[in-house]
Amino acid sequence: MRRMQKIVLSISFYREGKMFIAYSPALNLSTCGDSEEQARKRFEEALELFLEEVDKMGTLEDVLAECGWTKVTHPRKHWQPPIYVGQSQREVRLPCPA
Repeated sequence: MRRMQKIVLSISFYREGKMFIAYSPALNLSTCGDSEEQARKRFEEALELFLEEVDKMGTLEDVLAECGWTKVTHPRKHWQPPIYVGQSQREVRLPCPA
């Protein structure tokens, strides 16, 4: 049986029109729903399927490395997700159609 590692994964929730988006930049994985709760549930399902499939295909390490994860060897072997350091908002000027 494979050894499993527990991690804390940051998931952001957005509202786009009537839809709610769940997104994890650490895996570049997202899904949506009619409510935040539905988006959360669908994200959990998508995450489980995603991890099962990349593990089955033998590409988990490649995918994690491509997403910026770091393989740590001390004190034990494990993967470290990118560290979320914050979020900011900035006012920008966008061109508007006439």
